Amino acid sequence: MNSKTLSASPSQTSILGIPVSRTTYQECTEVIIHSAKLHKSCTVAATNVHSIMTGYLDPKGHGSYLKNFTLVTPDGQPVRWALNLLRKKEEKFLSDRVRGPELMLRLCERAAVEGISIFLYGAKETVLDNLQINLKEKFPNLIIAGAISPPFRPLTTAEDAAYIEQIRQSGAGILFVSLGCPMQEAWAFAHRKQLETPMVCVGAAFDMHAGNIHEAPIWMQRFGLEWFYRFLQEPSRLWKRYLILNPLYLILLFLQLIKLLPLKERFKDKESINPEKFAAQSQKKISKLDNCWSNSSSFPFYK
Repeated sequence: MNSKTLSASPSQTSILGIPVSRTTYQECTEVIIHSAKLHKSCTVAATNVHSIMTGYLDPKGHGSYLKNFTLVTPDGQPVRWALNLLRKKEEKFLSDRVRGPELMLRLCERAAVEGISIFLYGAKETVLDNLQINLKEKFPNLIIAGAISPPFRPLTTAEDAAYIEQIRQSGAGILFVSLGCPMQEAWAFAHRKQLETPMVCVGAAFDMHAGNIHEAPIWMQRFGLEWFYRFLQEPSRLWKRYLILNPLYLILLFLQLIKLLPLKERFKDKESINPEKFAAQSQKKISKLDNCWSNSSSFPFYK
């Protein structure tokens, strides 16, 4: 199934060439639950400034993956603000963003009510163990069909095939992927035709809900300062992302607003993308990104 054909998908607005969905928690939840009930493939990415900039700087890789996702939600406040600045007269003002961790909880709540099972892919085994305990405590009726902690190295073809078969055989209705940006999007894109289930990329949600990472205070989230809170927690790892990419994002967004940012030549049309070619390329990118894992206690590309 072409993941972009789901009729309930919301409209999108281009931010630096990345089509971001003008959507809400409720709308996203309905689209994903609907897809799960129909056993149809659906790719979802919670996208913040880091992901937008990664797509802009890698238009033939991460940028192309996002252009073919069913839903690209405004995870960060600066992304939501950009959607409102770029909105047309007939488009509604977005009063809230759609964060990966919060979306995951809302989907688990609905899945527990609807009897839809979930599967967890990513993070360490200890994180997955704590995550499952916490999710079951919060949602007693939630069915967790399985969980996989992939090794911190490139997967062999046999290993990858075995994991996909394990997910498929579990009968899970929703697959949560927590490998960090941009690896999780590359993984979901590469496997979107092999799994007839929604694949929801949620960044650091597993670690957050397992209790390993503390979320920023609500007031900091409201004013778009969550990045600063994360920076204070891991300055040596995140300084390049926030102190270089964030200002660059603001500059490029300003150029887009005054119509001085050329984007047409940077991004190919969705129809011109060869799925098989990009699936192969994404597997290569995954292997390259995997090599970075050994240098971090967790996944280095977390949002």
